[in-house]
Amino acid sequence: MAETLKEKTTKGLFWGAVNTLSTQVLSLALGIVLARRLSPDDYGMVGMLAIFTAIAMSLQDSGFSSAIANMKQPTHRDYNAVFWFSTLMSAVIYVLLFLSAPLIADFFHQPALVSVSRLVFASCLMAGMGIAYSAYMFRNMMNREKAVVNMAALIVSGATGLALAYLDYGYWSLAWQQFVYICVTNAGRLFYVRWRPSLQMDFSPLRQIIGFSSKILVTNILTQVNNNLLSFFFGKLFPVKQVGDYTQAAKWNTMASSMISGTIQQVAQPVLASVSEEENRQQNVFRKMLRFTAFLSMPAMLGLAFVAEEFIVLLIKDKWIDCVPLLRLLCISGAFLPIQTLYQNLFISNGRSDTYMWCTIAQILAQAAVVWTCSADGIQTMVAGYAAILIIWVGVWQVLARRLIGLSHLAVLKDITPFLLSAVACIGVAYWLTQGVEQPIVLLPLRILIVAILYVLTMKLARVRIFSECVEFFTARLRHKP
Repeated sequence: MAETLKEKTTKGLFWGAVNTLSTQVLSLALGIVLARRLSPDDYGMVGMLAIFTAIAMSLQDSGFSSAIANMKQPTHRDYNAVFWFSTLMSAVIYVLLFLSAPLIADFFHQPALVSVSRLVFASCLMAGMGIAYSAYMFRNMMNREKAVVNMAALIVSGATGLALAYLDYGYWSLAWQQFVYICVTNAGRLFYVRWRPSLQMDFSPLRQIIGFSSKILVTNILTQVNNNLLSFFFGKLFPVKQVGDYTQAAKWNTMASSMISGTIQQVAQPVLASVSEEENRQQNVFRKMLRFTAFLSMPAMLGLAFVAEEFIVLLIKDKWIDCVPLLRLLCISGAFLPIQTLYQNLFISNGRSDTYMWCTIAQILAQAAVVWTCSADGIQTMVAGYAAILIIWVGVWQVLARRLIGLSHLAVLKDITPFLLSAVACIGVAYWLTQGVEQPIVLLPLRILIVAILYVLTMKLARVRIFSECVEFFTARLRHKP
């Protein structure tokens, strides 16, 4: 019997959550050990290159993965065209980046970047070869297989990074960890996906989706530039240590927010695309995803901002204390980032890559303008301005969503506000109850426990439907029910 949309979505969310949670927990453990072993300067060196690798990854994908997810029945020719385009594009990009390495090192006044950048850029070459396989797994919601692949890649690459870090290879350990991760990921995708490319290079299928995918490409490039904008500015304006502090803060914020957005994104576009011709049904599906996203993101991200100091000092030592204010600012905006990601998937699933592109461009220009205006006031002010625009732009996406599917502003407030206020209230009570505790080793778990208990009680007493459905689903899983 074929799965219903609800069953398919629930199953996808479950394995998406398993995938995201397992990989993030392992990343957390690896990140803690590496951060205790390496210095802010080591992270700063690799952080300066993030913008180049991010752009390269977007160029390789070229938006074809999203385009394939929107297809009703993609064929072998479609996947084959994406494979050869991405592989050839990645080779060209790597050659250009390889030759540009001395210029990049000169721009940041770091001669050592020449050799390390060439290894980091090799990750782009390997990633390009796996894009067609990634698109196949995404289109078919193979989230269980993706969870296994990601875990294997993290374990192998993490072991490589840790070994090199303890052998005092410094920033090289981070570069090799990134390269090995991509290689193992590609091997895992090859193992699970039965599709294989043919030697015939026929790019004609790409012409049918070039209009849609080109807008995704432009948007992805600009988004990656925007995501790494601060690292780039900081690398030019401030010492390497401060770049490392920001890189560390951004890493923990991204790791936490992607636990939510990663889970949602693995099913959002395919599911929303499947009901794109039924406006009322799509609106209901979107609102349910919105409530689920807010239910998770508000307590998780605001909670991390609440315990940021104890988290950093206890887990990766007080040499990273300067990243705490930056982490708090990023986490506050990070609570809204998964919601923004959900809106973006709504537009992509409806074939509105043009709206997705122009709205993202406007957001990037606004954030760049604010960052540039605040550059004379230091890193914290620049990060605060960047974070504020991200939060504000959720409202812009909602205005556009109302025009697209008739989603009212009041409905969105009803879906998000209860979880935001509940999280803030629970954090406020936890702060009041723990004011007299000073030891980080006691304060960190105590605050997390109090906030978690209060939040669960609030959801239960208020009879929040999304909470009840989550409990019922996991209870059924434990009982081995279908």
